[in-house]
Amino acid sequence: MKSTSHYYSHIPERLSGLVDLSYNLWWSWNPDAKALFDELNPQGWMDSGHNPVRMLRQLPDEFLHRALNDRQYLRRYDAVMEEFLRLKQSEGTWFAGRMADPGNRPIAYFSAEYGLLSTLPFFAGGLGFLAGDHIKECSDLGVPMVAVGLLYSNGYLHQRIGEEGWQQNAEERIDFSSAPVRRVLDEEGCPLVVELPFIEPRIYVSGWRAKVGRVDLLLLDTDIEENDPAIRNITSRLYTGDAQRRLLQEIVLGIGGIRMLARLGVDFSAVHLNEGHPAFALLEWIRMLVADGRSFDEAAGLVMRSSVFTTHTPVPAGHDVFPCNLIGHHFGRFYPELGIGRDHFFALGDQPVGGHGGFNMTALALRLSAHNNGVSRMNGSVSREMWRALWQEMAEDRDPIGYITNGIHINTWLNPDLRALIDRYMNPYCPRWLENHDNPSSWRYINRIPDEDLWHVHLALKRKLIDRIREYKRRDWANQQTHPGSVLAGGALLDPTVLTIGFARRFTTYKRAGLIFSDPERLKSILNNPYKPVQIIFAGKAHPSDDEGKRIIQSIYHRARQPEFGGRIAFVEDYGEEIAKYLVHGVDVWLNNPLPPMEASGTSGMKAALNGVLNLSILDGWWLEGYNGRNGWAFGDGSSVSDRDAADAAAIYDILEQQVVPRYYAVAGDGVPHEWVKMMKESIQSNCPAFSARRMVKEYVARYYNPAMGCEERCGRGDAPSRACESVKYAAGEPGYR
Repeated sequence: MKSTSHYYSHIPERLSGLVDLSYNLWWSWNPDAKALFDELNPQGWMDSGHNPVRMLRQLPDEFLHRALNDRQYLRRYDAVMEEFLRLKQSEGTWFAGRMADPGNRPIAYFSAEYGLLSTLPFFAGGLGFLAGDHIKECSDLGVPMVAVGLLYSNGYLHQRIGEEGWQQNAEERIDFSSAPVRRVLDEEGCPLVVELPFIEPRIYVSGWRAKVGRVDLLLLDTDIEENDPAIRNITSRLYTGDAQRRLLQEIVLGIGGIRMLARLGVDFSAVHLNEGHPAFALLEWIRMLVADGRSFDEAAGLVMRSSVFTTHTPVPAGHDVFPCNLIGHHFGRFYPELGIGRDHFFALGDQPVGGHGGFNMTALALRLSAHNNGVSRMNGSVSREMWRALWQEMAEDRDPIGYITNGIHINTWLNPDLRALIDRYMNPYCPRWLENHDNPSSWRYINRIPDEDLWHVHLALKRKLIDRIREYKRRDWANQQTHPGSVLAGGALLDPTVLTIGFARRFTTYKRAGLIFSDPERLKSILNNPYKPVQIIFAGKAHPSDDEGKRIIQSIYHRARQPEFGGRIAFVEDYGEEIAKYLVHGVDVWLNNPLPPMEASGTSGMKAALNGVLNLSILDGWWLEGYNGRNGWAFGDGSSVSDRDAADAAAIYDILEQQVVPRYYAVAGDGVPHEWVKMMKESIQSNCPAFSARRMVKEYVARYYNPAMGCEERCGRGDAPSRACESVKYAAGEPGYR
């Protein structure tokens, strides 16, 4: 295996730490570390797409020599390297300070997608960003963890909007030689390959490693020469619509993930499944314990007590269910290795909801996990009701699905300019506010920030957002990759002085992206008010096989091209991590109007709130817990009434006309809308501590990780599961989230 060190032979020894830093995504949420790359060559940093791996390989020697002679740069470099070195130490972390034995074996965290960087486009939406934020926060807190996912050679999809407004799914193979990942090697320096045992057909898997602070993220890859050509494309694309290939993906993720951890000697203590896609991991863990001499009941009991399962999807149709004949074909040699018969095996995945039969991955995960949770208070309630058939014999107060409301990684999503402003005014009173950002008392000094300072930072971020959108379209136009209608619809006419609403998420029917167009004439009057205009920026992708979602995009795109809307509507193509940050930093209002109770959580609204963007949201998901009457606007309720579009649209129009628009344009003589800024401060102060990933991970540690990690020591390796162990499975209940 050829080493990558030859790519960096031009890097001086004095600056060699930049290479290791470029391969650890810690730099992406540390402003000082990020600045080291930017300051080397700002143009090169931009041209590389903010990819330090690519930038360092292409950087001319003159910029490195200039840095060597810059004492201030070297001083900043040394400070960052000293902090970077502390990542290798477990002492002094939050987790180590609260554990009698901080050397606990790690938790194995499994997810089908991770939202980390645009250079690693292994995400489709909120589930992936949640997974990325979760492992980042585990790194910050020192929670021992190894994460497992799939290396999608073509990512999810690149979105292009054709002249008729139809989403086109562009293919682009990822150049992993310029990505922050490295091959997992064996003892001889060759790519490590593991075989998936007792699965038909025979599958071989190799691995790549990404460093996410203290957390290793193992990404599994089937595009290797050991596999037959028909097998090699299993991991080519995220969320394929083909049931056969999707099943194979989940076999690779779950079974291949456990096999890779075993081959690497990772002695994990617990497993955390983010959704049902990786649930086969629990079966493989059981199989390995059975092979080690345990009975199925004994092995299943140990796995159950040591497993955490998080469910997000609030509708039966959103859960993976595979035909039994397909499962039987691939697992015919597997289930005998568990020591059980065919009927027992299929009963583990029996689908208790929907009435369509099949092998249900969520049902499998719930049956084999003692610690189960939804991702908001409402989502926990919906999930308990949806899966109640699994626990019909249990009393109401013994229902097993609790909830831990999602949170966001503050260091990733808080804009650096806003962070610097907060730091300037809060540091004298609360110097450790960022470290303790999950503590509400850390934010009580936010009101010391002068209104005009906060407002001017916000306006600068809005200009930056609109400038970036315009630059996207200018670049497309210059490269002849677009047509005139796309330039207009893509945001060329946006005005940074106008009240700006953002709507950015996955385009699927229940998100109701087109709801605000329910009364076009009323909307036109709101947008085109000559004294108090409004503009809306849309962004998001439809699944490649979701034609209904594509039709919604097409409809909005056509509206954006219609002159009667005055250029006040824009649709931004190819929504991803970068444009997501610009939007949640720069719009004035974040609009959210899914059909209740379909919103599992809604982390994009949390990111907006963190940056002082005010939410205008239906009362569903996290907003049921976050809205306090002073930090944004709410409408509707969580009831599952299907015919509510007209009423909800009217509520949005009323709030815009009577509250949002008047307050935004109520500008004082100093040019500042003080009542608006007051709400911005309330949004930051009330939402940051409650909806931070730090609060979320601490809650997982206290309620689920600690008991799951200590299960083997408490119960003993030889204990049979019996009814005592089963009672653990039903004991979660529904605790309050705060």
